[in-house]
Amino acid sequence: MPAVITAKDIEDLIAKGGDLKSLPSDAILTPSAKDSLREFAAKKPAATSSASAVGASAPTKPLNSRSSKAELEAFFNSDYAQQLKEQLCDIGRRLWQREYVDGNGGNIAIKVGEDIALCTPTLVSKGFMKPADMCLVDFEGNQLAGVKKRTSEILMHLQIMKRQPRAVATVHCHPPYSTGFAVAGVMPPTCMIPEYEVFASVAIAPYRTPGTPEMGKLVADLVDQHNTILMANHGVVSWSHLSVEDAYFKMEILEAYCRTILVTAQVGRPAKMMTPSQLQDLLKIKQSLGIPDPRIGLKECELCDNEEWRPGVNCGVPQSTQGGNEARPDAEAEALVKAITDQILAGKR
Repeated sequence: MPAVITAKDIEDLIAKGGDLKSLPSDAILTPSAKDSLREFAAKKPAATSSASAVGASAPTKPLNSRSSKAELEAFFNSDYAQQLKEQLCDIGRRLWQREYVDGNGGNIAIKVGEDIALCTPTLVSKGFMKPADMCLVDFEGNQLAGVKKRTSEILMHLQIMKRQPRAVATVHCHPPYSTGFAVAGVMPPTCMIPEYEVFASVAIAPYRTPGTPEMGKLVADLVDQHNTILMANHGVVSWSHLSVEDAYFKMEILEAYCRTILVTAQVGRPAKMMTPSQLQDLLKIKQSLGIPDPRIGLKECELCDNEEWRPGVNCGVPQSTQGGNEARPDAEAEALVKAITDQILAGKR
């Protein structure tokens, strides 16, 4: 297996006066190791200019599916594309290590042009992918470059990118706790943990056969207002407007949240809910970060919707303040009931 290079390995090599060019060409760099290389390159750019693809520049000429085969091949084999392929491999390993995928499940994609994307291959464990395994596809799913065949579920990723122009990366996997909610068809309750409220915006898409256009459409229909979609009887897919790592972060946040609320339900005490004003503060932060949420702009009484979640979770808004919708006496109805009651009682005398 390729050697895994950590930040400490980089620091030790530099401290000993070693040459960064001596790093194995197929070595796997951890994110912190890449950061160390960037810091060293900023101080001594000549020493690391050819050590790795870290910091490689994007193509100056925008690419699309109509670009020539030579241009697409040149991009696919460039240092910049190599860096993105390494990111796909890194996220794949993290998914596998966290047990968010099993077998060859899960897939990842990064938008790299107007209508083209790099993606993971089919039938390869996400924990053991190599940069050479990656594929280049257009937004119709046609493979443009790569030795291995692209993932069979790429159409869903591409439909997300077509429907949501801000989506630069997508991640799909099967985290057990989150997928449990998807299988049950139950939305996780809200108003419990800040990180979930700020960074994730969750919805459920109905089940369709994985890899079909129908499945992709049902998911894509939700991505205007949601960045993390529970796929009924299947798993989860997320998108990010920042990076593939950020799309992966959505998975960690959602899975930790679902696990935590299930533990909370077992404690035997009602969960402590955020107040409406506290949730409003979090939604303002969310909006400032450019993260969508259909609750932004709603009244406080409309923020919490936990009807599907049974173990003791209730809306934090007092019933008497929920939009003035509490039951009020109906004078005419009461008079009618009284009249009928009086007639019944009179007949019994």
